Amino acid sequence: MSLLAATPNAPWSYLGHEVFSVSSSTDLISDGSQPSNPAVLLVHGFGASTDHWRYNIPFLAQTHEVHAIDLLGFGRSAKPSELNYGGDLWKEQVVAYVKERIGRPTVIVGNSLGGYAALAAGAALKSESAGVVLLNAAGYFSDEKFAAKPKDLNSRIRRIVLGGLSRDVLIQWLIYPLIQRLIFENLRRPAAIRRTLQQVYIDATNVDDALVESIHRPSLDPGAFQVFRKVFQARGPQGQPLDALFNDLKSPLLLLWGDGDPWLRNAKSKQDKFRMFAKKASLEFKEVLLNAGHCPHDEVPDQVNEEMLIWLKAQ
Repeated sequence: MSLLAATPNAPWSYLGHEVFSVSSSTDLISDGSQPSNPAVLLVHGFGASTDHWRYNIPFLAQTHEVHAIDLLGFGRSAKPSELNYGGDLWKEQVVAYVKERIGRPTVIVGNSLGGYAALAAGAALKSESAGVVLLNAAGYFSDEKFAAKPKDLNSRIRRIVLGGLSRDVLIQWLIYPLIQRLIFENLRRPAAIRRTLQQVYIDATNVDDALVESIHRPSLDPGAFQVFRKVFQARGPQGQPLDALFNDLKSPLLLLWGDGDPWLRNAKSKQDKFRMFAKKASLEFKEVLLNAGHCPHDEVPDQVNEEMLIWLKAQ
């Protein structure tokens, strides 16, 4: 997409799998030395890609070296079926990118699922993290429990026997995959993508053909269904709970909320928890509420860009 005003980076791989990324900067120092301000790395949400930062990269690149990355399983990056897709994988991918491709303190910006990866990577990078910006971040707190499948062999056997062998096999190996496949095929239709986006953007002006195609195109790649299936079964990004990540984070934090997000369960409660645990961890943080849905960086980019620039200048 031309609006990105960014250049695809040289090939880079993580765990032996190709990762797509772009970068852009108009703030280069002529003598070849590194700029004094931090780099910025943008991390997309579920089903999105570097294309989703189309309105942010040109603006941020005027003052910072900006990178955007496609997480494994999404966008133009590889979609190998054998990977365990989840928060830990994406955290480590982002950490490796900062260390190997950027090589200096970096502000990590993430939306939704990418927000969880940004927070986890920022906590793991310690002093190499210059800050974290979360836009309607996904994730769970330690007091939010999910029903877990029995892990030990005896419990699994007991569950199968008590539930009926044929029923268990039928549901887990035939019915679930079939249902998931039907859901996937329906959700990746351009009309369905557009309809979903229109539901999660309060102002759907920017839900255009380019945005729809940027989500539809990667869904046609080999392996896309297996990624969807694994994330669907995991019911979220997994990894460490958010409160533990807040405790490990040592860099400043900016919380940008699309306040009309229909995808965040108990949105107000979630915002309160983010605020509470940021305070408990004694983090330097700022919070801004925006009249937008789940993807404020694309819905109200001018407001997001302005808030990010004000915050970046203060770091």
